[in-house]
Amino acid sequence: MDLDYPPQVQEFRAEVRAVLAEELPDGWEGTGAIPSADETRAFVRAWRRTMYRRGLLGVAWPAEYGGRGLTMIHQVALVEELTKAGLPFGEQPADATGVKMLGNTLLRFGTEEQKRTILPALLSGEQRWCQGFSEPGAGSDLASVNTRARLEGEEWVVDGQKTWTSGAHTATGIFTLVRTDSAARKHSGLSFLLIPLDQPGVDVRPIRHATGGTDFCEVFFDGARTPADMIVGKPGDGWKVASMLLTFERGEEAATNPIYFRAELDRLFELARRTGRDQDPVIRQRLGRARARVEVMRYLGFRILSDVMAGGELGHASSISKLYWSEYHREVTDLALDIQGLDGLAPTGKAATRPLRTDDPGADPSSSRSWWTVSLNARAGTIYAGTSEIQRNILAERVLGLPREPQPGR
Repeated sequence: MDLDYPPQVQEFRAEVRAVLAEELPDGWEGTGAIPSADETRAFVRAWRRTMYRRGLLGVAWPAEYGGRGLTMIHQVALVEELTKAGLPFGEQPADATGVKMLGNTLLRFGTEEQKRTILPALLSGEQRWCQGFSEPGAGSDLASVNTRARLEGEEWVVDGQKTWTSGAHTATGIFTLVRTDSAARKHSGLSFLLIPLDQPGVDVRPIRHATGGTDFCEVFFDGARTPADMIVGKPGDGWKVASMLLTFERGEEAATNPIYFRAELDRLFELARRTGRDQDPVIRQRLGRARARVEVMRYLGFRILSDVMAGGELGHASSISKLYWSEYHREVTDLALDIQGLDGLAPTGKAATRPLRTDDPGADPSSSRSWWTVSLNARAGTIYAGTSEIQRNILAERVLGLPREPQPGR
């Protein structure tokens, strides 16, 4: 595995640095240093428009769909430079579900018409897509979804419910896993549909969660409609398409997550210095373990990315990556709360403004409100996008060859 960046990637890195120097205001300290959450959100929206104008969104996509035809290594270099400058990549969660997940899936499975109409709109922000997979009775066992769709003439008619749908209240559309053949076996009767949200028959209800945010939603379908050609793949291909979508999600994250976690860990080291806890031998040992784990995560990410770029499939490595980073993040945010001690029980400072993963780059290391918000989200990280228990089962059965876990009713 070659860890040196190719010369063309370094040239692109220089371009990114030049854009940042031209576009950022004097005295810029990072989005985490912006005083209020409302100001932060306004800046992130404006910055996303700047990135689109300067051609820094979808850099690895083909030029005919609005991208620049570069590689995923260019994307990693971009995220590195943005993080160093205290900037997010895109607006979350819309760009995570829209650009990263749906966009890359359409590049693999979409029709030419879908690519030409949806992909440029994702980059410009004209369209914002959320993910509709989980249901009240189908979370980890995703193949048990009961939301149904039937073809009536030139339209699919959809009935059912999705839950934990991040960003649905601000999205224009939802990509869904629905059951289109009730007679087929569980995995075989699923299809992948694209459904507009602004229509009769769709009810979006935000859910307030433990951190106080409302980025999760419930979505109810009661005779909702979408054109017949808004299916990705063929009827019955839903499981294959959805599985690849999750692979795209985890594949890019394998290389970019460590960048955010390293920046967060640097803030944690600064918090330890400010509080004097860096002199505690147990705290120092735990900080050292966290630093080692972030470095392991970084090299694991490069290995996964190298395999994908060489034409291989992500496969089981996606489960390793998801399990590793989510378990790490729960551990390191516990450490943050321990470093703050009793002083952290009184929330002070600015709350985290990113709904998932770490706080914004440049966040105040001493903000107890930020660490508490991120800590609560870290617990969710071991559940969403595949629970830790499911990832361990996958690795045990498909990598180690252990017997399948007994299933109730069989």
